[in-house]
Amino acid sequence: MTAEPHFDPKGLIRESFAIEGITAPECRSIFLDWALGLPQERDVRIEVQKLIAHYAPLVPDRHPMLETLRAALHEPATPRRRGGRSGRF
Repeated sequence: MTAEPHFDPKGLIRESFAIEGITAPECRSIFLDWALGLPQERDVRIEVQKLIAHYAPLVPDRHPMLETLRAALHEPATPRRRGGRSGRF
């Protein structure tokens, strides 16, 4: 498996698919390293879509990295204030 340089410039995602028995927490850590290494002008969601399109046909559907990439496309939940005086009343 080879990735286009603009998808995965350091090969982090490609290598994660090659690691036998990799776990979901390890995939999340690798994904975070990958995301932090992207140039600021790139949209993470668009780059993730490119990665999924590239790797999905090449790996098992339930691979933890593929699941991590798919989860990255979901909108984060809206944070709710908890705690403080208003949280007690």
